Amino acid sequence: MKTAAIDRSLVSPECDRYPQFTEPLQLGVMASGSGGNFESLLEAIAAGKLHARINALIYNNPGAKVAARAQRWGIPAILLNHRDYKKRRQEFDAAIVETLKEHGVQWVIMAGWMRIVTEIILSAFPNRVINIHPSLLPSFRGIRGIEDALEARVKITGCTVHLADLEVDTGPILVQAAVPVLPDDTPETLHARIQIQEHRILPQAIALAAQQYSAL
Repeated sequence: MKTAAIDRSLVSPECDRYPQFTEPLQLGVMASGSGGNFESLLEAIAAGKLHARINALIYNNPGAKVAARAQRWGIPAILLNHRDYKKRRQEFDAAIVETLKEHGVQWVIMAGWMRIVTEIILSAFPNRVINIHPSLLPSFRGIRGIEDALEARVKITGCTVHLADLEVDTGPILVQAAVPVLPDDTPETLHARIQIQEHRILPQAIALAAQQYSAL
């Protein structure tokens, strides 16, 4: 029991129960890599923790393992390769919006999406684009969050779920979880421990965002 209490104190805000909704949240997930957070969301939904449906997965790398995870769960997986658009970034984001709308998506979850979004996506889903980042924002923004934390020799880092805006990793914070940095940590070992907390707080943050922002 003591260990559990300490573990809970690492997450802010603490939440033993997720907010529940009459109708399931209609989610669309955007991912670029292996899809660990994507699958953790599916597991939270299957366990009844998060009252939601994932209507579609958009991925931008042809070899991304997240596509296979989607196939196993029966989730439509749509490849939109940003390289096909070259410098036509707005067209790329417009294609994303069109795809998400076609699948009835109301909330967009960037779960390891390694692209900066534009106003096109943010205006199509105002206050409904959620990102997860492997640091305690506002510290260590950007793609090197884990490496920068190690180079800074901080003792505590973690992960943050926040609403996306036009800047990188600066939107309103929803939930954070702290993770200690161990003396012998490498980027890989620290990332693995951060991911455990990411899987824990992402579904919680989605529920809290829906509770706070659905009426806006």
